[in-house]
Amino acid sequence: MKFLKRRTRLLILLTLLVPVAVMVTVVMVIQAYRMETLSPRAERDRAASGAGVPSGQVDCEKAKCIALTFDGNPGEPVLRLLDLLKEYKAPSTFFLEGRRIHKFPDVVRRIAVDGHEIGNHTWTHPVLKDVSDARIRVELERTERAITDLTGSKPTLMRPPGGATDDRVSKIAKELGLAQVLWTVTAKDYETDDSALITQRVLDGAGRDGIILLHPLHKGTVPAMPAILKALSEQGYTFVTVTQLLAPAKAEPGKIYR
Repeated sequence: MKFLKRRTRLLILLTLLVPVAVMVTVVMVIQAYRMETLSPRAERDRAASGAGVPSGQVDCEKAKCIALTFDGNPGEPVLRLLDLLKEYKAPSTFFLEGRRIHKFPDVVRRIAVDGHEIGNHTWTHPVLKDVSDARIRVELERTERAITDLTGSKPTLMRPPGGATDDRVSKIAKELGLAQVLWTVTAKDYETDDSALITQRVLDGAGRDGIILLHPLHKGTVPAMPAILKALSEQGYTFVTVTQLLAPAKAEPGKIYR
């Protein structure tokens, strides 16, 4: 009888402990993969007492700054985009995929010559969280070499495809000297060719110190840019690269900025 009572109590205890153990495990997993993102404004404030903005560079503590960023291959639409950015004096950041970089060397060089920033967007655009460490390294290192060969400058920023990152990706990015850049606004131009809708999405989400994500190779994006650039200019925004948006802070390898 005593044995049965002890067994019953043990079963009850186990029944109570299992959900608790599962919950603790879930919390630990969530905490392990919760990625801290750093805002440009907070990073500027943190660095402000120790350094000033380089001479001749926009001070985003005073100016109403916004960063346009463009992802993808450097195909023909990028040339039309570059003309527009030049017209509106809008330095931007281009996160380039590596696999077609050498098919458009003049475009890549012009991006750099026009004063834009070039970041790493992997070689074949895989979800980095879903591939091996070795594959992550190949994707980033191969693209880095291609960009450096054409421009003479090694990228210091990367954007994980789909914004998908984790501690493992961050660790490798840190080892490769790459900070990670996400975004505050996406026009979702990959799902529509409607330039008016793309424009509206950008303007609805735009804000000071924002990072806007666009894809030049989608059909509706470049046609939307005149309206986007005109409207943001009229709203008093100053266009800057991601690096300029952070200044006087500097992007730290492995860290994630949004």
